[in-house]
Amino acid sequence: MREQVCKYMCPYARFQSAMFDPDTLIITYDPERGEPRGPRARKTDAQSLGLGDCVDCGVCVQVCPTGIDIRKGLQYECIGCAACIDGCNQVMARFGYPKGLIRYTTENALEQKLAPRQVLARALRPRVLVYTAVLWTIIIAIGITLYTRVPLKVDVIRDRANVSREVDGRWVENIYRLQIMNTQEVPHRFIIRARGVQSLHVADDAAVEIAGASTRMVPVRLRIEAGQLHSGSHKIEFEVSALDDASIVTREHSIFLVR
Repeated sequence: MREQVCKYMCPYARFQSAMFDPDTLIITYDPERGEPRGPRARKTDAQSLGLGDCVDCGVCVQVCPTGIDIRKGLQYECIGCAACIDGCNQVMARFGYPKGLIRYTTENALEQKLAPRQVLARALRPRVLVYTAVLWTIIIAIGITLYTRVPLKVDVIRDRANVSREVDGRWVENIYRLQIMNTQEVPHRFIIRARGVQSLHVADDAAVEIAGASTRMVPVRLRIEAGQLHSGSHKIEFEVSALDDASIVTREHSIFLVR
């Protein structure tokens, strides 16, 4: 199952073909040194048998989480874990051969037999600089977004069933539903206030507790004294703030209707 996920679900392989070029450091098998491959005893002289350094043990295939043979060249299933490098180096050490038959290098380095310093010198090319700039732009944008994240979000929804009504012959009442979203990981107790019209107040218990990273729909009834305002709509403002943290506060506009 892990192999199938790496092959068909992981997007890393899809990026490789678009981002790689002959000077990209990749996990590479050195065929000039390793071929022709073949098994042999530890004390056998490989040159006398006409063999390369690869003993064809298959360790690189066995340790690969996606089951590919890196000796056939880079394949899209490769996730760059370098397990084949570690396995091959252990085998080379047991046989007394130099390490690095499978190593991080580039296509141009193999073809042109470039030294490690020459490989690194070709690293600072326009493609790498552009990708680095794009990556840092994304990192900075994510950091700014997290830093300026609003810890409290509020949506005001008017109750369509009751536009406006009189209560006890003294009050004019409007009913709202406030969707309060606590985006922090800790619970908070919030208090709901309303302003914009004289004597406007919340008729119910204005305090509500919301768990961390959760949303709650809270019904709210606003009242004013009857006869205080003329018929029509009047602009008001809801303020929701945390009782335990004065910095967490948000405001949303709405209207109060009088018939």
